Amino acid sequence: MPIIVMNIKTPLNVSEAEIVSSALREVGAGKRHVLSASIYKTSLDARKRERTRDGIQLVSSVLLALDSDKLERELSKKQNIKYFEELELSPVISSRKTDGRVVIAGFGPAGMFAGLTLSEYGYKPIVLERGGSVDERVEKISQYWSGGELDESTNVQFGEGGAGTFSDGKLTTRINDQLCRYVLEKFVDFGAPESILRIAKPHLGTDNLRGIVRNIRQRIIENGGEVRFHSELTGITFDGERITKVSTPSGDIETSALILAIGHSARDTFEMLLKSGISLAPKPFSVGARIEHTQESVEKSLYGDYAGSPLLPKGEYQLSYRRSDGRACYTFCMCPGGMVVASASEKGTIVTNGMSMYSRDGENANAAIVVSVNPDDFGHDALDGVRFASDIEKKAYLMSGDSRAPAMTVGNFHGNSASRSVVPSYEPGVVDRDLNKLFPQFVSEMMKEGLTKFAREMDCFKDMGAVLTAPETRTSSPVRITRDENMRALGTENLIPCGEGAGYAGGIMSAAVDGIKAALEVMRSLAPQ
Repeated sequence: MPIIVMNIKTPLNVSEAEIVSSALREVGAGKRHVLSASIYKTSLDARKRERTRDGIQLVSSVLLALDSDKLERELSKKQNIKYFEELELSPVISSRKTDGRVVIAGFGPAGMFAGLTLSEYGYKPIVLERGGSVDERVEKISQYWSGGELDESTNVQFGEGGAGTFSDGKLTTRINDQLCRYVLEKFVDFGAPESILRIAKPHLGTDNLRGIVRNIRQRIIENGGEVRFHSELTGITFDGERITKVSTPSGDIETSALILAIGHSARDTFEMLLKSGISLAPKPFSVGARIEHTQESVEKSLYGDYAGSPLLPKGEYQLSYRRSDGRACYTFCMCPGGMVVASASEKGTIVTNGMSMYSRDGENANAAIVVSVNPDDFGHDALDGVRFASDIEKKAYLMSGDSRAPAMTVGNFHGNSASRSVVPSYEPGVVDRDLNKLFPQFVSEMMKEGLTKFAREMDCFKDMGAVLTAPETRTSSPVRITRDENMRALGTENLIPCGEGAGYAGGIMSAAVDGIKAALEVMRSLAPQ
């Protein structure tokens, strides 16, 4: 079994061969014993760039296959060396036949990977997506960003690929699950750059994601599944604890199992589920604004005198501050070289998000600056968090008077006069408004505390002319669809909620992993069609 040699530190400008040689010296194995060697992961360490002669370093792990099992076993006992365990799905497939089809509601990362996994093992799922195809989404969203009317079914939140398709396409996650590597490999199979397997902070960019989701859809169809656009889940019918059919605008579908992968913005679906007796609970989430700096200032803050080096990736950051009472302010979904985008899914509202292309070559960088909120802040009924976020979105629209977003400089937000040092990227444009009047006071005050703390950590946050564009309210689902240890919604036999909308994931990777697990659960209980 191959081994991974970790924590190999080298200068920036070394070749892959030199990194591999460093790993061999680390383990004390000669080249004659090496069957294969390659970079497994690489990251940057810029923490000591001004204090050490080495400056910014590469930190790599190297995958080695040796010609001696005994040598591999001996080496695996050393610090910084571990076995590489390649994951292969080994589903337990039931022989139990039932009427109806497996239905998946939602075609974001969770729904895509649930559908793909099922289709690869002989199941023929029907995927219901309330929005349009990715090509239709591009057209509709472009019209909205140009000042046209919002399409409430096909937008940044709804449609093929889910909200992540119009984002930076980050593939980082805090979950420690072997399926993460499997998801990355699948992305490569469907068109992602192979580099995502090696870099520590991989991303796809919205431009790559569009082609990838098309390819995944086509594979599901080739395997016998269906993907139905403009086909919203409008109702479910139970016989006891078992769903027997689901309703859509075009008719009912006899159902053997329902995977709910509806995303965090399907508010009307949450209401339908609640009325149908499904157990929902409010959960913590976060609200705030998008902050924009120039990408140049971000990289100067991160890399110092090394900023601008072609050897360095686009600079990105992740900052957090937690007060003694537990309230947190943190950055979220940082988009290097990206833009702030209009992301509403309901008319008469303003919602912001961030997006980058794969090249990340825009002039500005942006990130969400958000404050944690919980049921003690907004109420303990199942949909109180939804209403809390919705009220902010509607208030923002009333403040601006149209689809432009309310914005102000960081200095003005703090109560000091400051003109813009960056040109806002938000389309259809921004209008100067006091964001202190948009958010509850506890949110505004915590954002100010966070911004002050971040200014001590990164010089770009000292810029009082940086622009805040609001509101950011779709950081995660404000609702959790309660499920048991077998992923079933409480009190049901064949309803499996998964992904961000169900409250069990946060981002593309964790949602995709949860979708795969939902598919595996279906396989354990039902035979293929």
